[in-house]
Amino acid sequence: MIMGKGSNYRRFLLLWAGEFISSIGGGLTSFGLSVYVFRMTGSAAATALVALLAFLPVLLLSPVAGVFADRYDRCLLMILGDGMSAVGLVYILICMFSGEAKLYQICIGVSVSAVFSSLLEPSYRATVTDMLTKDEYSKASGMMSLAGSARYLISPMLAGMLLGISDVKLLLIIDICTFVFTVICTAIVRKNRLSKRSIIKESFGESFKLGWMAITEKRGIMILIIISSVITCFMGAIQILVEPLILDFESSRVLGIAETVCASGMLVSSIIIGIAGIRKDHTRILSISLAVCGLAMVGFGLKENMILICCFGFLFFFMLPFANNCLDYMTRINIDADKQGRAWGLISFLSQIGYVFAYAGAGVLADKIAEARHIGVGRGAACVIMVSGLLLAVMAVSIPFFRSVKELEGGTVNDKTIDNK
Repeated sequence: MIMGKGSNYRRFLLLWAGEFISSIGGGLTSFGLSVYVFRMTGSAAATALVALLAFLPVLLLSPVAGVFADRYDRCLLMILGDGMSAVGLVYILICMFSGEAKLYQICIGVSVSAVFSSLLEPSYRATVTDMLTKDEYSKASGMMSLAGSARYLISPMLAGMLLGISDVKLLLIIDICTFVFTVICTAIVRKNRLSKRSIIKESFGESFKLGWMAITEKRGIMILIIISSVITCFMGAIQILVEPLILDFESSRVLGIAETVCASGMLVSSIIIGIAGIRKDHTRILSISLAVCGLAMVGFGLKENMILICCFGFLFFFMLPFANNCLDYMTRINIDADKQGRAWGLISFLSQIGYVFAYAGAGVLADKIAEARHIGVGRGAACVIMVSGLLLAVMAVSIPFFRSVKELEGGTVNDKTIDNK
């Protein structure tokens, strides 16, 4: 059903506002638990373990969540995902009020929260496709990148300030409260939806198969997914090791300020993309942006110098939305709207497998390097980040040589808005 452009975009902005606030809350919890665990254990591996368990359930369940997104009410799935993910955080909070939360208790809490959070991503992305026209996809991707950047831009500085006057329990309470706002925004969008999808009658297995066919019928999409998986392995290193690197020689307050300064690069580029969009040369822009990200990672780990770290961190985050936008756009315009939930669930699973290897191995490797070279854990983390950045740059340079990837820029999805067809 073709919808009014203005009405749809306003509904998208309301949905986006809920995810923006939720992203800030999630960033507070992520920052607070990272500082809490590193100070409790002094281990980069322990910090990485918590991040891994907060991510792994989302990854493993994303294909199933994608099938759900095409079979059931997408907004309702988002409400359930946001609302129920607070359960794990409440458990951690209770443990902290009862005394110091143990590492295993934190691991249980973040895992439970992640299980419910797995419902969000496929439904959110597919709902955005439902609402908007093809011409609006690029700008919407910029807005979505901006919402995602909030956990890196706003949360760290805010968390660092709050930890100076309180402790991690306050951060968890704030995060739990943000779920209420997000659920309300999604409920309003659901209530004002102008049409509903027809009921899908095929079996769960058939739905899963159709999702697989949607991403494999074009060779270029599969190549993008494979490249993304390798890239996420390298990029996961800086995401998981930035806290141990800086906390090894600075306070949590300085860490929060540094993360905010670095992430402001993502804010700047997301605003640029949100206003202007990216209209052509997506393959070339993808390659250049990822190559610069890799070189920025090399510079990020050079010295224990906060000015140098912030400059290269800013550059890394500035280029990231360009890469994400290109990947999102080329994939979105080549998959039918009624298969997007299943497709995004599988794409999220396959393209982010690299994070599992990064989260599972980067912290352990940083600890081992530090022990072998008789240096601090922070410098061990820096070594892992620099090598990962170099490998990322090499991988990025190879992207334009894949002809099937370049062919995706034309797209096959009709330029019309389909609301839950």
